[in-house]
Amino acid sequence: MKTLIIGATGSTGLYLTDYLNRHDYNVIVTGLKPRNSNFYKSKGMEYFSLNISKKEEFEKLPVDVDCVVLLAGMMPARMEGYDPYKYININITGTLNTLEFCRVNNIPKIIFAQSHSDVAGHWNTGEYIKHDANRILNFKGDHAVYIISKTTAVDLIEHYHQEYGIQSIVFRLPTIYCYCPDDTMFVNGIKKKIAYLTIIKQAIEGEPIEIWGDPNIAKDIVYVKDFIQMIEKAINNKTAQGMYNVGTGMPTTLEEQIKGIIEVFSESDKKSSIVYRPEMPSQTSYLYDISKTKNDLHYEVMYPYIEMLKDMKEEINNPWFINGILK
Repeated sequence: MKTLIIGATGSTGLYLTDYLNRHDYNVIVTGLKPRNSNFYKSKGMEYFSLNISKKEEFEKLPVDVDCVVLLAGMMPARMEGYDPYKYININITGTLNTLEFCRVNNIPKIIFAQSHSDVAGHWNTGEYIKHDANRILNFKGDHAVYIISKTTAVDLIEHYHQEYGIQSIVFRLPTIYCYCPDDTMFVNGIKKKIAYLTIIKQAIEGEPIEIWGDPNIAKDIVYVKDFIQMIEKAINNKTAQGMYNVGTGMPTTLEEQIKGIIEVFSESDKKSSIVYRPEMPSQTSYLYDISKTKNDLHYEVMYPYIEMLKDMKEEINNPWFINGILK
């Protein structure tokens, strides 16, 4: 399978391209910036710098491709300050340009990464959210234009499926957990620490760890390597179509999250203590029904929560990070 990964220079793209390359896929890689380009080239993968918001840039790409995986996109977590035009130009126009590239060159399949914020109105209900749940967006805050752009992209993809017969698989993603040396993100345009990576560092140092709000609030926690398993299965599946929830089907409470991190990352003689802060806000809860993902893609969870943490601990010593990849 000749697979074009658009937007491969982030953490998910790095894990995905490396996995596919090691399993004998013919992988073509693109990124907006030349981040990690030398790594891809050293592994024998073709690399192209690509700004998906510019249609003419697609002319540089090979066209004999079996599948396009579109991971590129502008998201609030990577936006310093606030510029809503970037969401429109990259997430909408960029998706349209990608679809046109597929149509003109008879590329039969596109796989797309969608935010789970399209069903934000179903969060905190305790109910499992199905793949075909009706959209309920939050039209306030820094995520509003972002999710509007992403849902518009999904609608464009469905149009190209119905009009031109392009097989389209859309993955609805909650937070995808993975180890990364960069433990920062942007919230409302301001740089903040990523909570779970910060807590892991506290556990390694044996520092006290706070549990805010209700410790029994649960959410679905997905590891990057399980998501990559889904993408590989989607690449090889000729009949799957439409929206697929990314998840484990295993709710993990906040207390279980913190206790698991302490168990895996704290030294036995320097265990972090837990400080309960019930007066603070609770975490957001979301639970996903992954029955369609299991049935159509034959997906099975390989990394339940504790196994995910153990693997993340091993990843700290991954030569990628030691050598400055994804720093």
